[in-house]
Amino acid sequence: MTTVIKYLSPFAPDISGAVSVLFELGGLIVICDAGGCTGNVCGFDEPRWFQKKSAIFSAGLRDMDAILGCDERLISKLQDAVSKTDAAFTAIIGTPVPAVIGTDFRALKHMAEKRTGLPALTVETSGAGLYDEGEENAMLALFQNFATEAFPVKRGTVGVLGVTPLEFSNLRAGDIMAAAVEHSGLGRAVCYGMGSGLDSVQHASAAEKNLVVSPAGLKTAEYLKTTFGTPYIIDCPLISEDLNRKLTGLAGKRVLVIHQQVLANSVRNRILAGTDADVAVASWFMLKDDLKQEGDFRLTDELRFAAAVEDGGYDVIIGDSFLKRALRHYHGQFIDFPHFAVSGRLEE
Repeated sequence: MTTVIKYLSPFAPDISGAVSVLFELGGLIVICDAGGCTGNVCGFDEPRWFQKKSAIFSAGLRDMDAILGCDERLISKLQDAVSKTDAAFTAIIGTPVPAVIGTDFRALKHMAEKRTGLPALTVETSGAGLYDEGEENAMLALFQNFATEAFPVKRGTVGVLGVTPLEFSNLRAGDIMAAAVEHSGLGRAVCYGMGSGLDSVQHASAAEKNLVVSPAGLKTAEYLKTTFGTPYIIDCPLISEDLNRKLTGLAGKRVLVIHQQVLANSVRNRILAGTDADVAVASWFMLKDDLKQEGDFRLTDELRFAAAVEDGGYDVIIGDSFLKRALRHYHGQFIDFPHFAVSGRLEE
């Protein structure tokens, strides 16, 4: 977990990332907490909560549940909730409580399916990881449970993995991404989990290829390749027009791009396509070795962040303007690049 010292508030945790992946798919989502984690997800980390319906519940754990275990109580509540909703599946999301008491999530999955008659997902988040870890685990569990049947391939169809508001800071990210994919000539896009439903996940094998637009989608892309032979590429064609305009005039400058790795790499490629700038990528989140270039690095805490910027001699930083709070002595150019998981800010 990122060490936050003085200027930056905590980033979105793994619990929020897991919920973000499942939010639009018609499941009944239960967060194993006393209420605080669920309130944080719905009140701060899930901007769709105020515009779209999703069945998200808190398990309402008590002190004695943490001491004695809560499996039977949780499943009874889940069974009751299922009887009052029209859910396609259930999902049980972990928090610090089940992590501390050693909850058997495999047993919970079996109990939930037996008692409700619905498919069940369990995501072993702990609240100690960051949002992209939760996205990665929830996405893989989702596809492993529902993308199991081989369908005829539809030529020109592109499955897009890794689109959530936490990654792209826009409530219309699914629609905008689909338009960007089609405009780039890759094909007709299906953005899993944002703008498409559970049926699209179940028919994922019909995609001619997959496009991974954030590191959290890589494990699922590998699963689909191994299971169905679906090839994938890693790129992100979605860069806002506003940011595109600001990427000019960087020739000869030393630039640092801070965001999720795939999107940051795409920004770097866009800059280098038209200029000879020296561009590095940094991220507070996953930094896959296969996607790194020389000079890229992971951010871990405020002090190291400030030191890296100072030692790197960067003329320009492209990142969420919220991060400027930790750079008290930086006097170079700062180009705003919102990241909802960092600041809770959507693109204007």
